[in-house]
Amino acid sequence: MAEIRLESVTKVYSRGGDAAVDAVSLAVADGSFTVLVGPSGCGKSTTLRMVAGLEEVTDGQIVIGGKRVNEVAPRDRDIAMVFQNYALYPHMTVRENLGFALKMRKTPREEIDRRVRAAAQTLGIAELLDRKPGQLSGGQRQRVAVGRAIVREPKAFLFDEPLSNLDARLRVSTRAELKALHQRLRTTTLYVTHDQEEAMTLGDQVVVMCGGKVQQAGPPMEIYRRPANRFVAGFLGTPPMNFLPGTLSKPGEFDNTHFASEAINLVNEPFVFSFGRERSDRLKTHHGAPVVLGIRPQALALAAEQEQGRDFPDTNQFVCELLVVEPLGDVMDLVCQAVSGERIVARVPAVDGLRAGTTIRLEVQPERLHVFEPGEFGAALL
Repeated sequence: MAEIRLESVTKVYSRGGDAAVDAVSLAVADGSFTVLVGPSGCGKSTTLRMVAGLEEVTDGQIVIGGKRVNEVAPRDRDIAMVFQNYALYPHMTVRENLGFALKMRKTPREEIDRRVRAAAQTLGIAELLDRKPGQLSGGQRQRVAVGRAIVREPKAFLFDEPLSNLDARLRVSTRAELKALHQRLRTTTLYVTHDQEEAMTLGDQVVVMCGGKVQQAGPPMEIYRRPANRFVAGFLGTPPMNFLPGTLSKPGEFDNTHFASEAINLVNEPFVFSFGRERSDRLKTHHGAPVVLGIRPQALALAAEQEQGRDFPDTNQFVCELLVVEPLGDVMDLVCQAVSGERIVARVPAVDGLRAGTTIRLEVQPERLHVFEPGEFGAALL
């Protein structure tokens, strides 16, 4: 096993062109599972391919196990990569696919057999060793691809969107298998995906990328609870965070502030919220400035009293028109439209009797509110 470090790593494909990867620095701790996540074209796969040695580094350096590897050939980096398309040899059996890389390295036959049997046992594919890839399901082919990496006993595993070709149910079960496998082997792992749910469930560390840059890195729940900017906040979480633009106002500027600490004027209506002095003090320098309010759907609830005919909501409440009710079993998603015209999604416990076209009141947990500067990458203020 080994730590992987990227130090201001940059990739530019053409002279004078934009950087596909722009001065990325990160550390993958020895034995950890780090996930690079972001939308298509954000630079995550290019970053992984530079670590693998499949792309040249334009600037910066990559260090694996304390050794700079920029000029080291892929086969000499002692890493194993699992690709999205599995890259299995169709004319070979599972046994032959698993042992092929070891055979090319002239590993003794007895050692190849031992490692193949051990990997097959670990992955639950021992009964498939004499089949060919065309006789396997998608999930079985994925296990063989992982097994081919395991038998090499490398310093690190690299995964490039390995679950994207599987159906939704199989992705969930294979994800759990990968996590359990890592907990057993504790091999340093760098994993690429566009699926934020995959990133949250698998990673010890999640690295959110966009535009070739690292937007935020850290433990998944820390990023979820304290996103560094609006992009990160909107990318992680299902359903996505609600964003409502407005202007931050001083306490008392509206008649019905109800002991409010702050108020945000959301174009056509004020939204008044109340919380402790410490959080309120962090916004003082932004009074009168445009901001974006961020509210996760799980931070909203139906107000205890659905009183009709009131023009001004209580502190920490919205008055909305209910557009769509989406039942999901024990919970449901309410798609609403605020007086300001903004769409709001609330994920709440399932109840009967709600109908589209009616007016409802949503209550916000103020300690879970976020406030950002304007813009796609507006920094978190709260």
